[in-house]
Amino acid sequence: MYMNRIFGLFGLISILSGCTGTSNNDGWFSGYGELQTGTPIEMQYGTFSPTDDGTTHNVAVLLPMSGPNAAVGNTIRASIETAVLQRAPSNISFTFYDTAKNATTVMTDAVSTSPDVIIGPVFAGNARILREIKPETTPALSFTSDATAVGRGVMTMALMPTNSIEAIIKEMQTDNVKKFIILAPNTESGRLMAGTAKSAAEMYNIGLSGLFYYTPDDSESIKNTTIRATMNTARTAANTRAREILADILTKETLTAIEKSNLNIQLERISRTDTLGAVPYDGVLFLGDADDTTKLASFMRYYGVAAGDAKMYGTALWDGTNIVNDITMSGAKYAALPPVNENFTQIYEQVSGVPASRLATFGYDAANMAMGMINSNKSDAAYLLDPSGYMGMDGLFRLKPTGDNERALRIVRLNGAGTLTQIKPAPTTFMSPLYNIEQRHISPATEITLRSPGINPNSYLNIPERFRSKYRSKTYGANMTNTPVAQQPTEIVTIMPEDDRDIITTSDYTPVELESVSRTFIDEYEVYED
Repeated sequence: MYMNRIFGLFGLISILSGCTGTSNNDGWFSGYGELQTGTPIEMQYGTFSPTDDGTTHNVAVLLPMSGPNAAVGNTIRASIETAVLQRAPSNISFTFYDTAKNATTVMTDAVSTSPDVIIGPVFAGNARILREIKPETTPALSFTSDATAVGRGVMTMALMPTNSIEAIIKEMQTDNVKKFIILAPNTESGRLMAGTAKSAAEMYNIGLSGLFYYTPDDSESIKNTTIRATMNTARTAANTRAREILADILTKETLTAIEKSNLNIQLERISRTDTLGAVPYDGVLFLGDADDTTKLASFMRYYGVAAGDAKMYGTALWDGTNIVNDITMSGAKYAALPPVNENFTQIYEQVSGVPASRLATFGYDAANMAMGMINSNKSDAAYLLDPSGYMGMDGLFRLKPTGDNERALRIVRLNGAGTLTQIKPAPTTFMSPLYNIEQRHISPATEITLRSPGINPNSYLNIPERFRSKYRSKTYGANMTNTPVAQQPTEIVTIMPEDDRDIITTSDYTPVELESVSRTFIDEYEVYED
């Protein structure tokens, strides 16, 4: 077992998933409803008045400080050391335990010392073990984002997936998005995040046209998913059929000069692209990381869904990634934590020698909460679960008796040039509820086939009235929700399908096989100016 102690000043020299929860009917709920919501505590500027009763209080810190996850553990450790260096508490001892070495044994040893509070562990599996072996009254400030792993005094400092997803879907409602699709990684956390998005769509009355899963970091899976999500097969077939109809009329029928010119213009226009018709949604929510998102978005544009066709949205998984430099993602919005407190970043870098990350801010806030709780005249629950919340290094947050938390998020927009525009600032109080969805009540979502009225080429063609009954087309696209209606304004009527297998034999027009179409793709992007 690896163990190191810090006593006051002299001792200083991710993971999204889950959403269904366990029962949490324990003592951490006692009196919670009677606490009043007011002004949050400015954690970074507060001072402690250590109790001078001669008692030394113990904080047990459970982190992976060796092995493959050592970087994670040591980042949090440096942030805790930074907090202790600032506060210099004379009555509190911090003991570090390495959970990379037989986590159950290490955590059992830590609990046997009867700590006042525990910081950690990082991962959901260890949090579940700790929840069972520690006394119910001993609080633990973990770093898991899995709502099924917390409760019974185990709380988490990590950003919960539901917060980010609900916040961005609220923004979709503000943007007047009518229908959207979800593109999510086919993982346990991805399915649970999709479940959250599905619930939020129902809550905020936004239509969900489809839900598609892909294998993360798998270009072939991402490509095939976007083919389905863009209705590429149906829209390509509709385009081919539309060109066939126009070419047949031009080569087989007697036309006036005006009619011939009009049909030639239509044929030229349709021939510029490989697809015909619009997708049945005006928004896309990406639930994967930035790397997968940029691949998905690129394939979507390639298969005929440009930035102007559907607004793009993401989650806090984009925060701090290179997606900010991708000009083709310009205009996309996502929910993000507020900027890290500048005073903290300077101090942390002085102590650790590296820039502060979000893990560092979570660890710093956890250490300050632990020291504040020990020196508070409130009960542990009243201090930690204060509904007014705390203003930490990442802005406003509060812990909940269920073990999860709420973090205030801002909405930002990508500018495609390495910069962000803040669309909405993060709230600064909990006087008005920020969220309505509880992560522990969310279930994984199953894939939803695209809901579409289909694409009927006749709806996109303006042909002479006398030929309409002769040149008819079927509607392309599976899972049609209603009879396709002609675009407005138009004089074209909806015509029942007929056999469309006629082959064009004239030398004036020969259809090109779909597989041999030469695609020349130019990414589209929009530039926003405030």
